[in-house]
Amino acid sequence: MDANAHMPGRRAAMAVVAEAGTGEITAGLAGLEPVPAHREIRPAETGLVMVRGRIGGDGAPFNLGETTVTRCAVQLASGEIGFGYVLGRDSEKARLAALADALWQSAPHRDALEQHLLTPLRERQRARLARTREETAATKVDFFTLVRGDNE
Repeated sequence: MDANAHMPGRRAAMAVVAEAGTGEITAGLAGLEPVPAHREIRPAETGLVMVRGRIGGDGAPFNLGETTVTRCAVQLASGEIGFGYVLGRDSEKARLAALADALWQSAPHRDALEQHLLTPLRERQRARLARTREETAATKVDFFTLVRGDNE
């Protein structure tokens, strides 16, 4: 099977992990006890990356500035390699994201990862989004204009 066949699912899984906090990921992975054997092949390290922007989304690109990024790579005993990149300096989140990525690639672990980590994270994220939308809707202001008789 083509290695890229699962790429959309992997991207979706990592998008969920990216939105989660370190504690949420830790709690979700705790449901996989025991966590499968793995080793760090690239220990968590923090560096700078240049952030680029475009005016209006389609203008000429320009360098906006630098931001910190932490990355990590882990390998499961079965051979799958997972990568974790996070904004900021949270090395534990980068390590956990890399572990989640490797576990998602492993067919024997994918269902358990989905059950214990990804599904609960998706539900919490949907609830947070719904709550934010409700709070935003509560501040909505409808503007209307009254027609005055002398405007005719």
